[in-house]
Amino acid sequence: MSEVILMKGNEAIGEAAIRANCRHFFGYPITPQTEVLEYLARRLPEEGGAYVQAESEISAINMVFGASCAGARVMTASSSPGISLMQEGISYIASAQLPAVIINIMRGAPGLGGIHPSQADYFQSVKGGGHGDYKLIVLAPSSVQELIDHTMLAFELSEKYRTPVMVFGDGMLGQMMEPVVFPDYLPPPVDRPWATTGMEGRGPNIVHTLYLPAPDLENHCHRLFDKYRDIEAREKRSQEYFTDDAEILVVSYGIASRVARAGVEMAREAGIKAGLFRPITLWPFPDLQLQAAAKQARLLISAEISMGQMIEDVRLGIRDKVPVKLFNRIGLVPNPDEIFEFIKAEAGEVSKIG
Repeated sequence: MSEVILMKGNEAIGEAAIRANCRHFFGYPITPQTEVLEYLARRLPEEGGAYVQAESEISAINMVFGASCAGARVMTASSSPGISLMQEGISYIASAQLPAVIINIMRGAPGLGGIHPSQADYFQSVKGGGHGDYKLIVLAPSSVQELIDHTMLAFELSEKYRTPVMVFGDGMLGQMMEPVVFPDYLPPPVDRPWATTGMEGRGPNIVHTLYLPAPDLENHCHRLFDKYRDIEAREKRSQEYFTDDAEILVVSYGIASRVARAGVEMAREAGIKAGLFRPITLWPFPDLQLQAAAKQARLLISAEISMGQMIEDVRLGIRDKVPVKLFNRIGLVPNPDEIFEFIKAEAGEVSKIG
């Protein structure tokens, strides 16, 4: 049986990456994710890996681009403003169809905002962020254990689909400590015939993102979106709690979903038929699973630490067949009582409608 240890979220990400056979990391410090860098600065050399603290986030993402071109299993980590600086490079990596893992431990925004936990980077990451037609797989862990599991999964998915994958955490998850278990994990061998590793025994590989003839660019974008449709068909992930008879369904992800679950339990104790639907992949958004979970629902509540960003995908996912309301806090993780009181008030309104 694997050993249970107590570990901080940011450090757990670093160790998970190493155990997933990541040996190259490029990044730049920014609160609240700097411990990812600090941990890997110590551990990667012990494993024969390379840690480089770049002069900026722009440099870091372009180093990731270069290492991935050469076939390396590579990762970077940052927080909201730093991820903004990486957008051009992320677009290049997506266009070049290269695997890379990007960790975003979100902080309050817009602007410099604050170092408080936040979920306000949803639009940036789920809807693209950089220029052009591309998508990222976005995984939303809700615990330190899931930071480990999703970091390992991110490497698998990025290699499988040759696409960047983002692990979407927040300041609280990155800083909190919880008991975790590192699974026995042996990364599968990966063939990278596309990598720029020299020409012995084969022709040259060229990695590029420039398509000057318009038909070439159009064909390239169609190939990308054929892949994205395949990802949508195969990789939607979610978790449900008390959804079989839920008349009020709370939709929430990440750290907010843990609080939402406690609020739903309180509602159940009060005789309110509440349930929780937790998207694990923010893209591809698990719309079909949401529709099934909401089959008895008369109201959906999108519970977010933002001004309401995921709520748009909730409405799209449910096809506007059920009303959706927003419960939100900014820079603060709500407590279960707040969510319970909101559910209770909405339950009263729903009962008036009949």
